[in-house]
Amino acid sequence: MITEFVLLLVGGYLLGSIPAAYLAARWSRGVDIRKYGSGNVGATNIRKLTSRWTFLAVIIFDLAKGMPLVVVAWAIGLDIYQQVAIGILGIIGHNWPIFLRFSGGRGMLTTLGVAFIFPVVNGYVPWEATIAMIIITIGAFIVHNVPMGMVIGVAPAALISWLDGKPPEMTWGFLAIFLIMVIRRLTAPKTPLAASVSTGELLINRLLFDRDIRDKEAWLNRKPAKPKEKRGKD
Repeated sequence: MITEFVLLLVGGYLLGSIPAAYLAARWSRGVDIRKYGSGNVGATNIRKLTSRWTFLAVIIFDLAKGMPLVVVAWAIGLDIYQQVAIGILGIIGHNWPIFLRFSGGRGMLTTLGVAFIFPVVNGYVPWEATIAMIIITIGAFIVHNVPMGMVIGVAPAALISWLDGKPPEMTWGFLAIFLIMVIRRLTAPKTPLAASVSTGELLINRLLFDRDIRDKEAWLNRKPAKPKEKRGKD
């Protein structure tokens, strides 16, 4: 089963690396999504650039792309820790895709998909993913802050898994998923707007709001800088 496990790990990473938002923006508008809005290669950054149907398609793809190979791993009899590892490689692929020089999205949807599927295929109720989804929904519609809802929702998943008596592999998997999310937010490339805040404020903004500054509108409405015109010779 070692060969199958390795192949599924590689496949999970490559499938996760498919940048649906980037491709959708290229195909539908001919633009590089990394130069607009938040610069994030994800569904939340594409909704202002494309149609609602394109936005919906990206949501579905990013949510689902971490699931298929976890199901395959379960179907061929791989252990839970192997299924978890394959799902996590899908998240890593989304966040650090080989196809975009290892600079991708934040993996929120892919994280939810993976957190949901590996308990389900093993016969466990995914309370952690369900609670996370409820908190994220509250964040989206009440406080209008999906990133904060995401970090608050995913943070207790490992503790809930442990208290609920799930296998240790799942608990460690939820912890790894949370740490990956934190690392991706804190290590994202700096934008010119980062120069306007202190390092401490920058880290807090990234962890809680997934952006360099507090001003949401200024962050989401960024546009690519215009190239400087070359002066001709006198």
